[in-house]
Amino acid sequence: MLKGLVLFAFGWVLVLGGGFVANQIQTADGVKVEDVRFTGASGTPMSALLYTPAGATAAHPAPGVLAVHGYINSRETQDAFAIEFARRGYVVLAIDQTGHGYSGGVVGQNGFGGPDGLAYLRSLPDVDKANIGLEGHSMGGWAILAAAKATPDGYKSMVLEGSAPAVRVAPKAPPFSDPATPAWPRNLAVVFSQYDEFSQLMWDVGRGADVGRSAKLKSVFGAPATVLPYKLYGDIAAGTGRQLYTPLTTHPGDHITPEAIGDAVDWFGKTLAGGHARPLSDQIWMGKEAGTLAALIGFVVLLLGTFTVLTELPLLNNLRQATNRIETSRGARWWTVFLVSVLAPVLSFYPLMFVGMTALPPSHLLPQTITTQLAVWALGNAAIILIVGLFVGGSKPAFTVRWAASIVAAVATVAVGYGALKLSDRLFHTDFRVWVVALKLLSQRQMHMAVIYLPAFTIFFIVALRALQARLMVRRESASAQYVTAITAMTLGWVLFIGVQYGWLFAKGALPIPAEALNAIIALQFLPLMAIVAVIATYTWRRTNSYLPGALISGMLVTWYVVAGTATQFAG
Repeated sequence: MLKGLVLFAFGWVLVLGGGFVANQIQTADGVKVEDVRFTGASGTPMSALLYTPAGATAAHPAPGVLAVHGYINSRETQDAFAIEFARRGYVVLAIDQTGHGYSGGVVGQNGFGGPDGLAYLRSLPDVDKANIGLEGHSMGGWAILAAAKATPDGYKSMVLEGSAPAVRVAPKAPPFSDPATPAWPRNLAVVFSQYDEFSQLMWDVGRGADVGRSAKLKSVFGAPATVLPYKLYGDIAAGTGRQLYTPLTTHPGDHITPEAIGDAVDWFGKTLAGGHARPLSDQIWMGKEAGTLAALIGFVVLLLGTFTVLTELPLLNNLRQATNRIETSRGARWWTVFLVSVLAPVLSFYPLMFVGMTALPPSHLLPQTITTQLAVWALGNAAIILIVGLFVGGSKPAFTVRWAASIVAAVATVAVGYGALKLSDRLFHTDFRVWVVALKLLSQRQMHMAVIYLPAFTIFFIVALRALQARLMVRRESASAQYVTAITAMTLGWVLFIGVQYGWLFAKGALPIPAEALNAIIALQFLPLMAIVAVIATYTWRRTNSYLPGALISGMLVTWYVVAGTATQFAG
C-alpha cells in the first residue's frame, strides 16, 4: 500500500505543480487567460482561449490577434504563439476550428471557424479594431483566409504559418480558399519551414527549402524572380507588404521553434501598432511546455499509484497475483513474436490507414476519419498477432483473468486520471501535453464517439498485450529488464519508421512518400503513446499476472486520447 500511496501522491504533485508552472508562464506580465464560448454561424458552438494583456481596456484598447491551429490539433497547440503575442500587448483569441476541440460542426464548416473567430475578436471592447492580425498554422491558414474574405476591412495583417492559399487536395477538387494576389490578403507574411512536410501540397515545390522558387509564391508576392527570405516586398502602409520567413524546422516543429514563433512576432511588430517591443529572443513559452509535460508524466504516475491503491482494497485485492512467465530463454519463438511486435505495426500503417480512409467514409456510426483509420489499423494488427500466434506454438500462458474486478479497477483508475485533468483545466486552463502529444478533456459529443471507437482499440490491446506478456517476458529476468523488453517491443518499430521518414526528409528535403505527409506526422505520436502503454501494461501485469487490467486501461486511454485530439467529419 505504501508504494501505491507514494506514487499516488507524487503523481498529484507533478500534475498540480506542472499545471501551476504552466499557468504562471501563460499569465506572465499580468496576462489573463480565459476559456470562452460563443455562438458562430448557423448556431455553431465555438470554443477559444482568450489571452488579455494587462492594461487592455475599453478606454485603452490593445491590438488583437486571431490565432488558429491546424488539422487534428486544438486551440492549445497555439499556446507558444499566444503567450508571446500577449506578452507584447496583443489580445489573443486562440480558437478551436469547427469540428475540432470543443467547437461544434465539422471540419471546414463556416470557413473553418475563422470568420466567426474574427467577428468575436472584433466584438471585444478592449480590442483596437484598427489593429488586428490573423495567424494560422496549416489548415488554420485557410481559416484566417476565410476570415479575411468575410471581413475585408476587419484586419490589418496576416501570417500564414506552414500554410498557403488556394490549396487543392486533388486536381479537380475545389480549393480551400481563394487565390492570393500581390494586393490580397493585406500585409501577408509566409512562414514556411525548410523541412516542411507539405511543400508539394502547399506551394507546389518538392522541398520546403525551395519555397522561394514557387511560381505560386512569386505570384502572391508580385516577384518576377525567386522570393528572397526576410526581404520586404510591397508596401506595408498600402497594405501590400509581403515577407517570406524560412525557419529551420518541420511543419509541426513550427509550434516549438523559437525562430518560427519569433518570425510571426516580428511581422506583427512591423504591421500592427500599439504593442510592446521585446527582443525576438525574449521568449518564455518553453516553460509552459515544461509544465504541461510534467503534468503529463504526473498523469501516468497517478494512474499507476491509483491502480496499486485500488488493488489493495478488499473489493479488488483478489487481482493481486504473482506473475507466471512462460519463456525460459530468447529462442526462435521469442524472436518471431518480437519481430512481429516491432515490424507489423509500422509495415501495415500506411496500407491500413488507406483502407480505413477509402472503405469507411465518415458516417453517424464512424464520425471521425482519422480515428476510423486508426481503429482499422488496430483491428488489422490484432488479426496479424492472432494469425502469427497460430504458428508459433508453445505452452499455453497461465494468466489469472478476472473480468469483473479488472473492469472495475481499470475504469476507476482512468476516472481518477480524468478527474485530475478536469481539475487542472479548472484551476490552470491547461491540459496534459508536450508539443502535439496532448491529452484533453472530452466534449459531450466526443464522449459519445469514444463509446463507438472503444471496442476496436480495446480488442487490439487485449490481443497485443496478451502476446507481449505471454511470449516476451522471460523467466528470472529483473523488473527493469521486463520494462525494457515491453517498451522496446512496442516502440522500436516506430523509432525505425520515424527515423527512416525524417532521416530521408532531413537528407533529401522531402519525405520518401510525400503523399503520406499527414500520416508521417501522426506516426510521431505513436512513440510516446506506445511507451506509456508499455509502462502501464508491464506495471499492472507484474501485480496481477494478467494482461487484462493493462489492456482495459490502455484501450480507454488511447480512445480518449485519439477522439479528443482529432477532428470530426460527420455531426449528424
